[in-house]
Order: sequence, then structure tokens, then C-alpha cells
Amino acid sequence: MKRMFVRCVIKGKRETGLVENGIIYRLEGDMFGEYTRGPALGSVDEAEHFLPPVEPSKVAAVGLNYRDHAIEVGLPIPGEPLLFLKPSTTVIAHGDPVVYPGHMSERVDYEAELAVVIGRKCSSVEPGETKDCILGYTCANDVTARDLQSRDGQWTRSKSFDTFCPLGPWIVAGIDPADLEIGMFLNGKQVQHSRTSNFIFPVDILVSHISKVMTLLPGDVIITGTPSGIGPVKRGDVMQVKIEGIGTLENVVE
Repeated sequence: MKRMFVRCVIKGKRETGLVENGIIYRLEGDMFGEYTRGPALGSVDEAEHFLPPVEPSKVAAVGLNYRDHAIEVGLPIPGEPLLFLKPSTTVIAHGDPVVYPGHMSERVDYEAELAVVIGRKCSSVEPGETKDCILGYTCANDVTARDLQSRDGQWTRSKSFDTFCPLGPWIVAGIDPADLEIGMFLNGKQVQHSRTSNFIFPVDILVSHISKVMTLLPGDVIITGTPSGIGPVKRGDVMQVKIEGIGTLENVVE
């Protein structure tokens, strides 16, 4: 059954809710455990501000998970998932600004990605067991200081600036991630387009592989790689990640 979890400020209060037919209902209990649907809080349009849909202890990220993107950046197709981490301090919500780190970088890029939200503690799980580990899915933007990525020879600094991991606007559970349309729109123009069926490593393989490296905790996020079409942004640009069955994540660069 499809379910949508949201965290937002509505009518002046921070709330965790369930979205049904455009209405936000208070979630009573724990989205990672037992919960019930409480009273209606208002429509999605009445939300004054969205919050990050989760507060992860870590964001585990996958590089080069679309063949066309690996070719685009001139790197070999990986034989196993290529992993890196983004700190929890990179996470912001739908509608929050992405801060351009002009004191260090002269080229910042967008990267549209499908995000997997972990629903329970899991370690060393097999691919067939991963479905029970996943709460749901959301949109992500793996913002990257591309010049620093090239300069450093590894990815930590380029991926880790505060605000460099927008997530949202909500988490959708009960959908199949195997073949979702994904795109990035920059100032209204589509600049990335693919389907998750083009992953080199599908979601079940990624969750299993990562869980054999590090224990995944409820609320942790895995971002699954970006398709070809990466490019730079400047201050004032509007980035929109759109994923079929989930929605649109929008952030402005400032």
C-alpha cells in the first residue's frame, strides 16, 4: 500500500504527518514503528515550510551508477558499487536554499538522484532481505563542487558542504523503485533525464552491499547515483528534481 510521510511546519507547528489526497494528517506514533493516522492538519498547500523528511545519521552515496554518466565523466564502469559518504549536516529540505561555497569553489553542479530511506537497523543483509529494511523513497540532489572533486582526487570536500544534500519533499512507501522516470530541471529547462531501470546496480544490490560495509540505521539515506547531463549552477538558479511516483524537490541556489 502506498503511503506518504512528511515533516513540515503547518499552522505554526512542527508536525510529522501522513499525506492522503493532498491532505496532511498528524502521524501519531513512530514512522519507523507503530503509528496511526490522527486528525487532519490541513492541505499540503497550507504547509508553511517543509522539513527534511528524515534526520539521517549518515547519507551513503553511490557514484557512477548510470552507465551513461560514467561515460560522460570519462571513468570506467565500476565492477561493484562505488561508495562515499555525505555528512548529516549536508541535509536540507524542499524549499531550503543551497548555499554556493564561493570561498572555495568556482563550479558547483546539480545531480538528480533517487534516495532510499532505511526503515530499520540492518547489517549484512542479502539482496532478497532488503525490502524489509526500506521505509520508502524520496528525491535527492547530490550537489557537488566539481572543481574540488577533480582537484582533490577524492570526493569528501566536494560533496560535504552544508546544504549540499536536499531531500524531499516527502517519503513515499509502497512503490517499486525498479523503473521510475527521473529528471533534473534547471530554471524550468530539463537537463537530466533517465529511468532507474538504467541503474548499473539496482536498489536491492545497493542496500545489501552497503549494509555489509556499515550498519544502516532507521532514517539513514542511500542516494543511488545520477544520470548523464550534470552541469553547473549559479546563484539564483532554481533546481527541480522530479521523480515519477514521488514528486518534485525544488531548491534555489544562493
